[in-house]
Amino acid sequence: MKKLAIGLYAALTAALMAWGFYQAIYVAPDEQTMHEVQRIFYYHVPSAMTAFLFFAISLAGSIGFLALRRNHPVRALAADAWAVSGAEVGVVFCTVVLITGPLWGRRAWGIWWTWDARLTTTLVLWLLYVSYLLLRRFAAGPQMQTLAAVLGVFAALDVPIVYMSTRWWRTQHPAPVFGGGPDSGIKDPAMLHAFGWNIAAWLAWGLLILALRYRIERQHQQLIARQAQAALDEI
Repeated sequence: MKKLAIGLYAALTAALMAWGFYQAIYVAPDEQTMHEVQRIFYYHVPSAMTAFLFFAISLAGSIGFLALRRNHPVRALAADAWAVSGAEVGVVFCTVVLITGPLWGRRAWGIWWTWDARLTTTLVLWLLYVSYLLLRRFAAGPQMQTLAAVLGVFAALDVPIVYMSTRWWRTQHPAPVFGGGPDSGIKDPAMLHAFGWNIAAWLAWGLLILALRYRIERQHQQLIARQAQAALDEI
């Protein structure tokens, strides 16, 4: 039954992504200044929003692990699985942001990269979570998960800095789509529809990957627990 549900959800996600692609490429009109290049927007911004969501899930999992690790170790492991899963999927979406951003910036600014506050803080965010994943991959010992959780909480502090960077500092980066002032945001209804469909599509895809990654992590935890118990039984 679970496999059937996952299969149906995956099919729905694929259809949603195809529809979002059609809306972004064929339905939404050209932007007046950047023309076709502006269509990167329909992937760049939803990827950033989705990355923030999964980093928030990782933060919640890290806090949950730190709060539960002493008195509720089983629940703490579940929280830790959410933490690492959210971080991994968040890094994937943040990578998409850092790839599509320069492609857009090359046309808008004439350069691939500038040490703009939004770009710099986003790169720092990506590096922090890559460091988190490297710590989990190469560190060993009983304190690894605790150290990773602390690093996960610290890394998440950069998320509001990234979001607020265009408000706190003068930047070349465009104003936020929502809440960026009277001159910001999407005006054309067709563009707004394409944007909304792609938010839904990328979010649905991310949630699918997150659920599968969480399931794999839980199976990995159970395997380690069985191996540890087997080693104890042999003593």
